[in-house]
Amino acid sequence: AINDWFDREVDAINEPHRAIPSGRMPGAWGLYVAIAWSLMSTAFAWTLGPWVFGASLLGLALAWAYSAPPMRLKENGWLGSTACAFCYEGLPWITGSALMVGGGAPSSATLTCALLYSAGAVGIMTLNDFKSINGDRQMGLRSLPVQLGARRAARLACAGMALPQVAVAALLFTWGHAGHGLAVAGVLLAQCVLMRRWLTRPRELAPWYNATGVSLYVSGMMITAFALRAGAGA
Repeated sequence: AINDWFDREVDAINEPHRAIPSGRMPGAWGLYVAIAWSLMSTAFAWTLGPWVFGASLLGLALAWAYSAPPMRLKENGWLGSTACAFCYEGLPWITGSALMVGGGAPSSATLTCALLYSAGAVGIMTLNDFKSINGDRQMGLRSLPVQLGARRAARLACAGMALPQVAVAALLFTWGHAGHGLAVAGVLLAQCVLMRRWLTRPRELAPWYNATGVSLYVSGMMITAFALRAGAGA
């Protein structure tokens, strides 16, 4: 809701046929909805323990900083993609893990893998920005595809997604979960095959890779979560 409200003009350029409720509400009602949901989320997170509450506050702060002035991190692709990546991947993993252990601190292995997959998700956020290159240019938003061009941004996204997965696979081997490590390496290999095709026409094939390669990336996260549930690195 926050992002839709503050970027309703950009969305109208990039996706004119997409109905975005908070961006189409009359007056400032979209903004009021964003504020109300943020307050309710904070109140609910308070009841779930300090780790969930802290992660929720950080996520909400990043969400507002990403879209809202004066910070508006999305105006810089490096900062905006990093903020989104941690909100989408690392913080949900940390809050879920904290809930599963009764509100306490997640294991060091969980925190490490959450950070690595968050770093890799910067590549996913870069990929997501391919759909809005025209609108971002018109509105002065310096996403990475706008700053670097489609081909360079695509190569950066591929490297950014692949390297953290290499690290996760290596850690799983170190923690005695060779089978899970091999599985993560396998889904990464499949991603690399798809990446080669994406890089031939990065702008046109970005939606295709988003549907295929990102699904494999998330599958690797699930494999890692099963390994951590079994006690890896605890």
